Amino acid sequence: MIMTLAKNVSIEAVQQFLFHEAALLDEWKLEEWETLLTNDATYYVPPNDQPDGDHRNTLFTIADDRERIRQRVIRLMDPSCHAEFPHSRTRRMISNIQIIDRDGNELSVAANYVCYRFRRHERVREYVGSYKHRLVCTEDSFLIKERRVTVNAEELGSLGSVSFIL
Repeated sequence: MIMTLAKNVSIEAVQQFLFHEAALLDEWKLEEWETLLTNDATYYVPPNDQPDGDHRNTLFTIADDRERIRQRVIRLMDPSCHAEFPHSRTRRMISNIQIIDRDGNELSVAANYVCYRFRRHERVREYVGSYKHRLVCTEDSFLIKERRVTVNAEELGSLGSVSFIL
């Protein structure tokens, strides 16, 4: 049954899932966000000059496997994590959501985003770019197998440290 699920998925279901994911990240419910990931999930933030690069032969800003994602969440939720305590306040706007491909029980999904970051004693930062997700269909929702976040910026230095999950 699961193998045919990807063929029957609506764009509205994908949109609601991505909106839910964004809300969890904005509310710093990172442990709950982690439950949306497959056991072999990956999280990538490629460099600006090679947004379609391969993490195996290109230096990525972030190239996390499932264990590194888990460690990132633990570190970010620790009160001694000075880069994010108190937590930044973020608000994500997601648009132009598209289902790019359907293969068995997996979907390739693309979307654009704007993420506003509010941090004490700093100016508001805007992160603009695109998301590419590989989603695995389950009986009642999706799981994230791959999350690729491209940041459209001339240079990353002006954005400050990216110590939260984009």
